[in-house]
Amino acid sequence: MIKAIVTDIEGTTSSIDFVHETLFPYARQRLRGFLREQAGDDQVQHLLDDVEQVVGRDLSIDEAADVLEQWIAEDRKITPLKALQGLIWKIGYENGELQGHVYADAPACLRRWHADGKALYVYSSGSVEAQKLIFGHTAYGDLTPLFSGYFDTRIGGKREADSYRAILGEIGLPGDEVLFLSDVGAELDAARAAGLRTCQLLRDAKAVAAPAHPQAADFNAVPL
Repeated sequence: MIKAIVTDIEGTTSSIDFVHETLFPYARQRLRGFLREQAGDDQVQHLLDDVEQVVGRDLSIDEAADVLEQWIAEDRKITPLKALQGLIWKIGYENGELQGHVYADAPACLRRWHADGKALYVYSSGSVEAQKLIFGHTAYGDLTPLFSGYFDTRIGGKREADSYRAILGEIGLPGDEVLFLSDVGAELDAARAAGLRTCQLLRDAKAVAAPAHPQAADFNAVPL
């Protein structure tokens, strides 16, 4: 019996195009100015320190911006980048320039699963802060009360089985009672290697089918 569901965001609850064509450009266009304005903020400075640790040298604000912009262009899953993007997106959500996208079937299914007593979690390469912003500012209202917890790359990479073992440790359930939803076969492979049950979402032509896993066109078709 499934007692908890862990869901990816991009390509699963939300459109890949929203992330790549709206969120990423929004952050990239504002990144350099944000760093210049917020360089004195402790949180931002700590994240810039983390960027320097990754590249192995001291960086000026503009040099750090160059590195971060390159990481955005390469869609790198690097924790300080994701955290900084989340801070920029927070401003956009708060001033009404951004609205979190979720597929129309997702809110109703998430609410039904929650009402049925299943614990819901998010695991995405985007920062926990960014995850909460997407689900907190949707056309279907604030969905964050439905979730019991959030995981990002701080717990490990999404294609590494140890990440899912760590998530099971946090959730406190055996793998056969936890279902992981994603559109990416390599992520599903890693989750299954850790003992989780899996289902691949095939929402559009960008999803590459992974026949080794159960598949669903939308949340209504997810086998529970």
